[in-house]
Amino acid sequence: MKKPIPTFATDEEVEAFVDTASLTDYDLSGGQFVQFELQPKDKSVNLRLPEALYAAVRQQAARQGIPYQRFIRLALEQALADHRK
Repeated sequence: MKKPIPTFATDEEVEAFVDTASLTDYDLSGGQFVQFELQPKDKSVNLRLPEALYAAVRQQAARQGIPYQRFIRLALEQALADHRK
């Protein structure tokens, strides 16, 4: 049986753990996917939406565990990628 991941109080404790532990010994099934946004956002867009669409966007973003503005940005990026194909 795999061990649970311990909790840590500081980043230094986490770094020491990762440096010395074999993560194959631990249960990682409770982990969550995290997507970092590294590109700076330097333009702003003001957009009017029907209430129903706005509510649906916020609801879907909440289901995915991301802010609704990031959800909109990801949807636009996906639409452009699909269009280029």
